[in-house]
Amino acid sequence: MSRAIDLAAADGTIDAHVFTPANAEGPLPAVVLLTDIGGLRPCYHEKAQRIADAGYAVLMPNVYYRDAAGEIVPAGKSFRDPDVRPTLVEYAGHLTPEAQFRDFAAWLEGIDAAPDFAGGKVAVVGYCMTGAFALRMAAEHPQRVAAAAGFHSAHLAKADDENAPINVVGNIAGRVYFAHADQDELLPPEQIARMDEALAKAGVHFTTELYRGAAHGFTAKDAPSYNDEANELHYKRLLMLLEEAL
Repeated sequence: MSRAIDLAAADGTIDAHVFTPANAEGPLPAVVLLTDIGGLRPCYHEKAQRIADAGYAVLMPNVYYRDAAGEIVPAGKSFRDPDVRPTLVEYAGHLTPEAQFRDFAAWLEGIDAAPDFAGGKVAVVGYCMTGAFALRMAAEHPQRVAAAAGFHSAHLAKADDENAPINVVGNIAGRVYFAHADQDELLPPEQIARMDEALAKAGVHFTTELYRGAAHGFTAKDAPSYNDEANELHYKRLLMLLEEAL
């Protein structure tokens, strides 16, 4: 059960989707689901609906609304195709931390205005590049974000990156869950260790888990790195987090 929704934002109008369980009655706890670099597409609609079916209202915004509406990857193509990926990288480059902060506010305002969502605490989950977004949103809105999760997240704790989300974890009040692939070149062991240390020093309630035998993008059904066992574990862990936090 999904419907399209437009959200007013400082940088334009965000096209988004709201997912709820079939025969849902009354407002439900809010979950913001952020796509990986490939943007809106069928496998993420499936993700959002599966989470919603567990008893949540899920907001899935188009993170690339500044550049294009709807699905970015053409039908029949892959987000990893060499003639598609440069466009995605270009669009992703526009999502600076400052742009993300403006979008966080718009997502929360949209949640507060829509009847599908219960008021109060929310959760946010990101994949690949948006694992960092989820962490920043938790830090930027500590009184609203009860839980933030990241799966096969990328570049969370690069030592030479002043914009890396590791630098804002001290502001987080909610719970954090990270699932890392043990074969992920975009988040090597030294970055995982650096992030764990920062979260621990900040006193954040967090869990880090290493999925053995998984590669970057293990939850994306349209990627060659998709891993069914790891994907099912990701749902199990995420739904447990949402139940406990929301």
